[in-house]
Amino acid sequence: MELNADFTKRAVMHGAAMPWQASPIPGVERKMLDRIGDEVARATTIVRYAPNSQFSSHTHGGGEEFLVLAGVFQDEQGDYPAGTYVRNPPTSHHTPGSVSGCIILVKLWQFDPDDRTQVTFNTTNQPYIADVKRPGVSVLPLFTDERETVQLERWAANTSVELFAPDGLEIFVIQGGFRESGEVFQPYSWLRLPPDSRLLAQSESEGCQIWLKQLRT
Repeated sequence: MELNADFTKRAVMHGAAMPWQASPIPGVERKMLDRIGDEVARATTIVRYAPNSQFSSHTHGGGEEFLVLAGVFQDEQGDYPAGTYVRNPPTSHHTPGSVSGCIILVKLWQFDPDDRTQVTFNTTNQPYIADVKRPGVSVLPLFTDERETVQLERWAANTSVELFAPDGLEIFVIQGGFRESGEVFQPYSWLRLPPDSRLLAQSESEGCQIWLKQLRT
């Protein structure tokens, strides 16, 4: 399966308007944003766990990165409430599930094969840092290495945001909304820009909170 597999083109998916699709595991549903492959795939997905659902135990051959959007995600290592950011590197394994139910944004098979960095970061109530180069924007760093930078951002109401993406970027809306290229992005909307792009966006009247990944090559 290929979905938004051409990384030289702008890609948009509005998750809130998409239907949930069943996964092979009962009680686990998903909304696919990009995908190259079948059940073992390079993928970006919104996943919903029904209460008391559990995915089968598995190893992450290509790594797993996720942000808990709602509810509480769980595995053998503990509980991950909404706002928790996690990176499980290649060769890591777990049995994920949720007693109360949850929704996560997850990216699979997108790590350097030699990466062994484990990250678990609860972003709730963490201070954001004002971006002096972009008025109205504040940032909460999540992860950075030679391949990518990942962070949460808050854009104040009616803020114009410009960002050059020499190697491409991805944005996922958590709260609020913004406009870009004449299109409205609301919660669970996803935007991927190709290399040598420039983001020109305008936040809506309530402002917004986004997840942002910038690539480096």
